[in-house]
Amino acid sequence: MTAITSRRAFLAGSGALTIAISLPGIAAKAAPLASRLPMKPENLATYISLDKDGRATGWIGKIDMGQGTDVGWAQMIAEELDLPLERVSIVQGDTHVTINMGGASGSTGIWKGGVAMRAAAAEARLVLVEMAAEKLGLPIAELRTENGRVIAKADATKSVAYGDLIGGRHFGETLEWNKIIGSDLSIKGRAQPKSPKDYRLVGKSGIARRDVAGKILGTSDYMVDMKVDGMVHGRVIRPPVAGAVPIAVDEASVKDIPGVQIVREKGFIGLVAPREWDAVKAARQLKVTWSEVTPPFPTHDTLHQHIRKANVIKRDIDKEKGDHVAAFAKAVRVIEAEYEWPFQSHAPMGPACGLVDVKADGVHMWTASQKPHYARDGVAMMLGIDPEKVICYSMVGPGSYGRNDSGDVVMDAAVLSKAVGKPVRVQSMRHEGHGWDPKSPAGVHTSRVALDGDNRVIGWQFESKVFSKRDFLNNEGDPSHTLAGQLLGLPLKPVILFGPPEENYGFDSFQKVSNVIAPLLDRASPLRTAHLRDPGGPQVHFAVESFMDEVAYQLKQDPLAFRLQYVKDARDVAVIKAATEKAGWQSHSAPRKQTQGDVFVGQGLSYAVRAGTRVAMVADVEVHKTTGRVRVRKITVAHDCGQIVNPDLVRSTIEGNIVQSTSRALFEEVTFDQKNVTSVDWNGYRIADITDRPLQIDVILIDRPDIAPTGAGEASSRPTAAALANAIYDATGLRLRRAPLTPDRIKAGMA
Repeated sequence: MTAITSRRAFLAGSGALTIAISLPGIAAKAAPLASRLPMKPENLATYISLDKDGRATGWIGKIDMGQGTDVGWAQMIAEELDLPLERVSIVQGDTHVTINMGGASGSTGIWKGGVAMRAAAAEARLVLVEMAAEKLGLPIAELRTENGRVIAKADATKSVAYGDLIGGRHFGETLEWNKIIGSDLSIKGRAQPKSPKDYRLVGKSGIARRDVAGKILGTSDYMVDMKVDGMVHGRVIRPPVAGAVPIAVDEASVKDIPGVQIVREKGFIGLVAPREWDAVKAARQLKVTWSEVTPPFPTHDTLHQHIRKANVIKRDIDKEKGDHVAAFAKAVRVIEAEYEWPFQSHAPMGPACGLVDVKADGVHMWTASQKPHYARDGVAMMLGIDPEKVICYSMVGPGSYGRNDSGDVVMDAAVLSKAVGKPVRVQSMRHEGHGWDPKSPAGVHTSRVALDGDNRVIGWQFESKVFSKRDFLNNEGDPSHTLAGQLLGLPLKPVILFGPPEENYGFDSFQKVSNVIAPLLDRASPLRTAHLRDPGGPQVHFAVESFMDEVAYQLKQDPLAFRLQYVKDARDVAVIKAATEKAGWQSHSAPRKQTQGDVFVGQGLSYAVRAGTRVAMVADVEVHKTTGRVRVRKITVAHDCGQIVNPDLVRSTIEGNIVQSTSRALFEEVTFDQKNVTSVDWNGYRIADITDRPLQIDVILIDRPDIAPTGAGEASSRPTAAALANAIYDATGLRLRRAPLTPDRIKAGMA
């Protein structure tokens, strides 16, 4: 069930709790706009509250995307407040009760959002102790906290409950903050959070997640379940040739479908109907005359040739050290290789859904976007109203891990709702979700090393030639970065960037360069690019770590020994050694091509860094001799993300990362013709199913409680493709430089 709670009612002195329940088929009762409590980043009450029973609520402007991050937040708050975990609740994402802390983004749930909530909870505890000191007439130094009470150290009979100190009232204290709204928001109070040596909850496993039972029992509400009184169902019509716009609409073609209303404005054309099936039928039946346009895309099989030939619109020297030009000039030997990565789709289990109710006095909207505050701001900008007049409710959707099509459908719903004066629910179909969601960018990545006479690397150059990893913002805060906004003619504001690989190879000199090319179609494109889990990371590290293996083998060195020559950071060395020792790595300097019956077997190594998190991975695979099918026997991963709040959650997050990145490495590729995307279903866009999963995943967690957490949501996506490619090479002697590593490509290579 979805509880939509007025924060003011929650914090009222009476302790009353106003809740509206929505069940499938039952109208949701939205919180009134006037009930909203003004929130400021510097106010302690923005983040923490306590009711009269001494139960705490953390109000966080981030969201959990199914990884159980809310449990981690609750652990951090309960730890600092000395409360039992079951007495801490989390409210996340709803814009009328939380401030913008960036939503789900960049593995920052614990790394940044959790650290902010820890600081707020520590400050709240200090305030409670100060209040108790006054009430009990004792110095602060003579008091301690336990189980929601402030207790005299010398006499446990002298105590006071948190609820009796402040229950139902706001904390009035002011915090320092860094004046940054979003994921990077940080706060600081007078209190110093606990030392790790005093933890009783943080770092502990065996804590039940709060979302699993509802998902298993079918009692949780999802975005697709949401309904409001008077709601109609919307669809947006997409062109058969990308870039075409409607020039004529035959409204009579749908006159037999009751209640259909057509909405047309500039390049945007949509419709609504009282019943969803009628909206589906009308979208199929509506006759539209489209403008004549030149098909905008190359053929799918010439994509990477197009990338190689395309003009560079932005060249960034991302990182460099030393004089790599001189190193290559004096090199005794140069090794070079090139790697290709395709467009990939977000491909969540279900297509996107959004619901918007535009009224004269304000807007209510429901979305499964990762970034509800930005979705609110984007809808407000589209409608030309103050964001304070929009409430956005954060709902559970079918998955995201980046900027998927959730932001597009909620913007479509806003345009339709404004036009027809009714709440509009837009539910995409599968072909629309696959066909028109933003894509992860394709590219060509080149690596070169300069070697001296002792076969020592003296210079390295890495260059990407790619589409921007986000043609538009990584959030929905500007409607010009959505399909609806672009179809309505809003000025384009492209984001042109890509970024380098992250690792700590200690080469004497290096240069890392991003060369970004123009999009294939600059407006309302089905191949527009946006963040997909670990934006840019899998692509560049497929190239970097495959290449490091290639260099090692060409120098007749063991891939592990070669890496350890140049990786000197103690944390990096620790994860590499931990993974290879656990996996039973055996030194070798050439592909072993070992066979077991009708399969080759092999082992591959890869390593990467992401925002301070270190990951090393060993893949054990078998490759069928005749079909080319890859079976992942085992993935061994060592992971160091600094302090670990909940090992179970980190482990499951890594496992999910590996399953998804294995799918991307082995199967996933958007196909298209010159007119449009053609991989519009699960047959056209293949993902790993249950039979393709790694048979075993061994996770080694390296906990560093004295180092701030640096996030686990994405880092283990980086090494997977290269680890698999390197294992396939060890098994077969076939070096695959193009992803995905499909059976057809393996068969062709072995032939």
